[in-house]
Amino acid sequence: MTEETRAARLLHLRGEALEKGDPVAPPISLATMYHLPGDPAGFPGYGRMDNPTWDALEAALGHLEDAPALAFPSGMAAISAVFCGLLSAGDRVLIPSDGYYTTRLLADTFLARWGIEAETRPTADFSAGGFEGFALVFAETPSNPGLDLLDIAEVAGAVHEAGGRLVVDNTTMTPFGQRPLELGADIVVAADTKAPNGHSDVLMGHVASRDAEVMASLRDWRKLAGGIPGPFEAWLCLRGLETLELRFARMCETAALIAARLAEHGAVRRVRYPGLPGDPARNLAARQMSAPGFLIGLTLESEAAAETFINGCAMLTPATSFGGVHSSAERRARWGDAVPPGFVRLSIGCEPAEPLWQALEAALPR
Repeated sequence: MTEETRAARLLHLRGEALEKGDPVAPPISLATMYHLPGDPAGFPGYGRMDNPTWDALEAALGHLEDAPALAFPSGMAAISAVFCGLLSAGDRVLIPSDGYYTTRLLADTFLARWGIEAETRPTADFSAGGFEGFALVFAETPSNPGLDLLDIAEVAGAVHEAGGRLVVDNTTMTPFGQRPLELGADIVVAADTKAPNGHSDVLMGHVASRDAEVMASLRDWRKLAGGIPGPFEAWLCLRGLETLELRFARMCETAALIAARLAEHGAVRRVRYPGLPGDPARNLAARQMSAPGFLIGLTLESEAAAETFINGCAMLTPATSFGGVHSSAERRARWGDAVPPGFVRLSIGCEPAEPLWQALEAALPR
C-alpha cells in the first residue's frame, strides 16, 4: 500500500462500518461498566480491559503500522510495557546510550532491581560487539536528540540470528517517515504525544507488532498493571491522526529548507539533519526513510548563545517536547544529554516556511 493510499484510507476507516444515521465522528465512550448478564465471554466487561474509543484509535494506529496495535497513556508507558511484559529476571537488554534518556533511567532504576541487565551502546556503533545473549535489543533511529541512524534491516538480521527480538522506537519519524516492521523489526513503539497527535495537548503512546504472542503478552500486561489510556485522550489522539500525513509532509519540507540555510549561517557551528548532503547518515536515511524528518540539531557557540536564540525567536516555543504544529526548541544539555552546551534540538512545525525562517534568522547571533 502506498503512503497516499494509506493516508486516504485512514480518513475512511470508520465510514467502512457506519450504518445509516450513525455519527460520522467517533463518539467518546466514558463507560467503566458494561451491561453484562450471564456468561461474560466475548463481551466488553470492565473499563480497565475494554473501551470502544481505544478500539477506534487502535484500529487507526494498526492501519498506519499495518500490524495490530495497542494504545498506552504515554510513550514511556508503551516502552515500559515492552520491558515488563516481555523480559524476565536474568535477561539482558541492549538500549542506546544516546537515545531518549528516560528509557535509560527506567532501565537503571527498575530493570536492574528486577534482575534484568541493561547495556548501552551509541546508535552510530550499535552493531559493534554483536547481539549474542540479548533477549531484547531496543533501538532508536534517528536517535533523540543527536539524530544518528542505524541500519534497521541489518540490525534486525543480526539480532534474529542471535536469537533476540528487535524493538524500534519510531517516535521521531512516525509511520509516514519510516516503517521499522517492514525493515525487519519485531516491535515498534512510539510516543504519539509528539507528531501523531500533533497539538501538544495529549499524552499517548502505542506498541505495534505482527507477533501474536508478543501482542497477547502486552495486552495482558496493560490489563493487569492498569496502564490504560483515558477515552477522551484516545479520542483527541485519533482526531490528530487524521491530519498526520498532511502535517508531517509540511514539517519535513520546511525542515529540509531550514536545515540547508542553517548550514550556511555563520553563527551555526554544526547542523545535524539526515537530509543534508554532508550529513554522515544521509545515504542510510535515503534507503530506509521516506523523508529526513522534522527535527534539526544545531550547535551554537555557547549555552548563552543557544538560550538567547531559543528565547528570542518569535516563532519558537521553548519546550521539552517536539512534533507539534508550532515550532519548538530546547537546549538538550540541560537534561544531561551528551551534547555540547550550545546544542539545540529544533522541531519544525506547520508555520509557512519563509516567515518561520525570517524569525529564526533574526534570532540567530550576528
